[in-house]
Amino acid sequence: MPLFRPTRRDLLSMAAAMPALTLPSLARADLGPPATANPGHFSFTLGQAKLTVISDGHLETPASGLGVNADPGEVQAFLKAHFLSPTRNYSHTNHLLIELGEAKVLVDTGSGSRFLDTAGRLMENLDAAGIDASTITHVVITHAHPDHIWGIRDDFDEAIIPDAAYFLGETERTYWMQDGLLASAPAEAQQFIVGAQNSINVDGAEWKLVSDGTEIAPGVRVIDTPGHTPGHMAVVVESDGQQLMAVGDAMNHAWMNFAHPDWVNGFDMDGDMTAATRRRLLDMAVADQIAVLGYHFPFPGVGHVMKEGEAYRFVPALWQW
Repeated sequence: MPLFRPTRRDLLSMAAAMPALTLPSLARADLGPPATANPGHFSFTLGQAKLTVISDGHLETPASGLGVNADPGEVQAFLKAHFLSPTRNYSHTNHLLIELGEAKVLVDTGSGSRFLDTAGRLMENLDAAGIDASTITHVVITHAHPDHIWGIRDDFDEAIIPDAAYFLGETERTYWMQDGLLASAPAEAQQFIVGAQNSINVDGAEWKLVSDGTEIAPGVRVIDTPGHTPGHMAVVVESDGQQLMAVGDAMNHAWMNFAHPDWVNGFDMDGDMTAATRRRLLDMAVADQIAVLGYHFPFPGVGHVMKEGEAYRFVPALWQW
């Protein structure tokens, strides 16, 4: 076996290659869960409004569903650069409870017991936060995907909060309840359609169908944010001249959607519209200094939007105790 005797050029080449050879073998600091659960609620104020973010748990989906219109290698490189797994997308589920005046408005009802077993914690986390669900006066659904509406039904298929007023976008309802939708859908989408229809048809919820600008209660309104679904809506809270937008899934990744707002995900039903809506919301947040709450952002998911050239950055809010 010949003895390998590297030349000076060989040594220089090896030295130059060392970062590329060694960095992939280094494990990032992966912060694991505690032995006992962390709190699933967080409260703060906006003007006269008391706002509480309540977790429904988390979701784990393949990271291949992120940035589906971009080069996969570029997407994976982006995730690695942000200390995120290139194979697994771990996302939180942040619900907003708005207490303003006489109204208690809950945004979305979570997964319930019918979706992934890592979610469905909304009701128990409301209880842990000292919030009696029966006192909620309004429930607004941003869109009819499983993790946002399937929790509307209890184990008896009745509305989980029977005394609340329920609000859903008219366009969203029209899409999911249209004749022939189930029959024309591919097999993998049919369970989502059935789940949406069963949730919309739940006993005990009398829907008030809303459109862009509809006031849910004083200081709380909805705005059209289509693309992720045809009738997706965001919820805007305003008090004492301050505003916060609960953007639902119009923005669902706290790094990628800001640095690359035109990258869309596998569950975005209309990619071009999703990107256009996202840019509109980002520009609104920058121009009017509106805080944002991302449903799938790291808990509690509230922060601000900063413009960076043609892109943006999510700046987590500085909490006060």
